Amino acid sequence: MPLHQVPPRLWKAAQLQRGIYARLPEHYLRALREDEKAPPPAVHWRPQERPRELDPATGRRRRVQDVPLPIYYPPASQEGLWGGEGWVSGFRYANDNKLSPRVKKVWKPQLFFRQLYSEILDRRLTITVTMRTLDLIDAAFGFDFYILKTPKAELCSKLGMDLKRTMLLRLARRDPALHPNDPAKREAIYEKYKEFVIPVEEAEWVGLSLEEAVEKQRLREKKDAVPLFRVYIEELVQQLQEQKLSESAKEQRN
Repeated sequence: MPLHQVPPRLWKAAQLQRGIYARLPEHYLRALREDEKAPPPAVHWRPQERPRELDPATGRRRRVQDVPLPIYYPPASQEGLWGGEGWVSGFRYANDNKLSPRVKKVWKPQLFFRQLYSEILDRRLTITVTMRTLDLIDAAFGFDFYILKTPKAELCSKLGMDLKRTMLLRLARRDPALHPNDPAKREAIYEKYKEFVIPVEEAEWVGLSLEEAVEKQRLREKKDAVPLFRVYIEELVQQLQEQKLSESAKEQRN
C-alpha cells in the first residue's frame, strides 16, 4: 500500500515494513518499538497514583489531571548527560506580583563540567552533567553501572547511548586492550559487569539512530562491482571444463 494511503499516525510503522527498513535486524526493530512505547521520565513533574480524588471545596470526586510537562531537549543535551532534564517553558508574573501581567519564561537546568571515570573503557571523560546526573550515578554505584542500567528513554542522550554501545562491545569481545599488563584486573572488571554481556551482533546496533542503522545496513548489503572481463573468464573456464568432461565421456564409451 502506498504511504499516502496510510493514516499519518501510522506512517513510521508502515515505513519500517518496506524497503531497507524491513531488512534491519529484528532485535534493532524490536528495541526501536520498545523505545517508542517507553513513557518519558518523570523528572519535572510527579505522576499521580490515583485517577480520582476528593475535591475539598465540594466534597465530590474529581478526575486528577496526570499530564506530563512538555520538555524540550536542545541539541546540547545530546552531547552531555543531563539525567533526563531539559528546558521547561511556562509563564511567570512580572515583578513577582500576581496583579502584573504574565511573561514567558524558560527554566533551564544548571550544568557542570565533571570528569567521570569509566572502568570498562579505562578513561576519564569530561562531560557536561547536572546535579541529578551525579545523584543517579551515585545511586547506581558507579558511572559504568549508570550507563549500562539506564534505558534510552531515561538517558535522553546520544552521547550516553554511544558510550553504552562502546562498553557493550568491549564486554562482548573481552577486549585484551583493557589493562594489557594486568590480566587479573582485566578479568575482574569483565566479571564485575558480566550481567550486561550481549552478543556482538546485537551490541553493534545499540544506540544507533534510524538513519545510522539504515546506513549501516546499506554498507552491509553493498557489493563491490565485478569487472566484466572476470565474469567472461569464469564463464569461459566453466565452458572449457564442461567440454573436457564431455570429450572424456565420449572416449570412455568408445
